[in-house]
Amino acid sequence: MNRLYAAVICSVMISCIGARTSDTVGKVSVPHSIMGEGYPAHTHLKWTNDTGADYEVYRADKCGNFMSCAQVNGDEFMDFSIGKSDKSREYTYRICPKGFPVDSASAFEVKVDVPAASDSALLDMVQKYTLRYFTDFAHPQTGLARERSNDLNGDIVTTGGTGFGLMSLIVGVERGFISRERALEIIGKTVTFLENCEKFHGAWAHWYDGDTGKPFSFSQYDNGGDIVETAFLVEGLLAVRQWLQNSPDADERALAQRCDKLWKGVEWDWYTRGEDALYWHWSKQHGWKMNHKIRGFDETFITYVLAAASPTHPISPKVYESCYRDSPYYHNDKEYYGMRLGLGMEYGGPLFFTHYSFLGLDPKAVEVDGINLFDRNKAHALIHYSYALENPKGHAGLGANLWGFTSSDDPLVGYTSHHPGTDTENGTVSPTAAVASIVYTPEESLDVIRHLYYDLGEKVFGKYGFYDAYNPSMVEGQQVVKSHLAIDQGPQVVMIENYRSGLIWELFMASPEIRDGLKKLGFTE
Repeated sequence: MNRLYAAVICSVMISCIGARTSDTVGKVSVPHSIMGEGYPAHTHLKWTNDTGADYEVYRADKCGNFMSCAQVNGDEFMDFSIGKSDKSREYTYRICPKGFPVDSASAFEVKVDVPAASDSALLDMVQKYTLRYFTDFAHPQTGLARERSNDLNGDIVTTGGTGFGLMSLIVGVERGFISRERALEIIGKTVTFLENCEKFHGAWAHWYDGDTGKPFSFSQYDNGGDIVETAFLVEGLLAVRQWLQNSPDADERALAQRCDKLWKGVEWDWYTRGEDALYWHWSKQHGWKMNHKIRGFDETFITYVLAAASPTHPISPKVYESCYRDSPYYHNDKEYYGMRLGLGMEYGGPLFFTHYSFLGLDPKAVEVDGINLFDRNKAHALIHYSYALENPKGHAGLGANLWGFTSSDDPLVGYTSHHPGTDTENGTVSPTAAVASIVYTPEESLDVIRHLYYDLGEKVFGKYGFYDAYNPSMVEGQQVVKSHLAIDQGPQVVMIENYRSGLIWELFMASPEIRDGLKKLGFTE
């Protein structure tokens, strides 16, 4: 790997005792293809275990004596017991079949280099692990992002979360986390599915069944086009188009053109119903039964930008003026903790309002009613930070290193909205809230990331990054929701990258249509 802070990957092929999963030593199943990855405060071991055997993981101490770390019925183990250090280190592990003497297990040995703890290595790790949600956990046939890791309905995929995933895949390639070939394989599958699945005047449903390819109802009447989720998806498609359109490879340029065709096929104007309004849902079966106008200042802002920017099915600026701005949740001249929002609901609402639209859309380049959106979004994040410092309800753990409230899973009630000024604010912190706010609050967000990883470790961190929610006020065993959601994972990868390099902002904002749309709505000069 070409990054100094990247994990060193070691692989040991156990050729001396068999190269297939069916091989055994006597009655002992043999692990093979053992790999070790080192990160700032943990190691991650993987091996092949097709037989479902039990293994014991040992780590050598400074004297070379192997001590048991864990017993595993699986094919991987994350060792958080090493802690962090300001110096690089090397650890030696042995993966032993249950009952096999460790002193005779040199063939099952792997050495792992662990980098010195640094913020660069930390952010690299968070991005790399979180990206796995869109690679290792992507729906195998469609390439789309699964809705959540604890899905009770089967392989349900999400269109909005897939848009976030497409942007994340670009980051993964440019950071060297995955190969370009692997990313293009997933993107190609995704685009093929989007071309062939049932659409609703060019828009996609919120959810699809990945196995059947059919729309899956998000709610009773929501089995048709969802123009907001479509906007999140298009955000990703446009980023991919810009990334690939000047490639020297003809196949990559062709893929960019397919993304362009999908974007131009969305009939944004259909979702006005011929009125000066934009409606969220339309169903072939239920028509406009949902009857939900898109109003206020929240995560839906990108929908109006894209609808105005469309070169094929645009809306007029009057739709924005008459519908979106005509809402009690649009203007907000109040101050919270000495900070003025200008736009949005009380306390700004959940923090995903400042994330979803701005994964691609650079808020620094957008001014609405004399308010720069980067400044507005920064104020929103700092209000959440200040609220946690005040902690008016006296929740355990909240403070400078644990803040950020958004819609997420909840330890007790399932998926719900958490944000200041509401009864539902019960002390539940969603890691994505502070992590994805890093573009606005770099030091405050890094304090949360450091605390979650270095102090809490495996309690809140899994194979796809941080778990969805943590509430230290709850009793032990109920504090952490060990789920991952596409719409919460994607913003972390993308916003960390926008903080580090501005990559996705640069790609998306290079779209000439976007500049035209912003100008059309009066958001730029």
